[in-house]
Amino acid sequence: MKLKNVLIVVKDIEKSRKYYHDLFGLKLVLDNDGNMILTEGLVLQAESYWKEFLKQDVTWKNNSSELYFEERDLEGFIEKLERLYPETEYVNTLMEHSWGQKVIRFYDLDGNLIEVGTPA
Repeated sequence: MKLKNVLIVVKDIEKSRKYYHDLFGLKLVLDNDGNMILTEGLVLQAESYWKEFLKQDVTWKNNSSELYFEERDLEGFIEKLERLYPETEYVNTLMEHSWGQKVIRFYDLDGNLIEVGTPA
């Protein structure tokens, strides 16, 4: 068995597709009407479909998971993030861990937690 994809729930699937393309270069692989598979195995699921499957409301910004990306030019990425999405809510601004890795954490448009760090 192998892990195939990671799915996150989003309020506006088109806005989220654009967001993940703009910031991380992820491209659309398959659009299944409310369920989009992007490159790197990220799946966007429309809130309405998720609520229908679970028969309950979505808990936004629950801080129980994190999408992790690596970027060599972290300062350049931060400039792009601030230019394209100035409304971004940060968990922490640029910081450096004791082992030398630089990271930043923030929420996407729907409160999904993202960390971007320099390669370890």
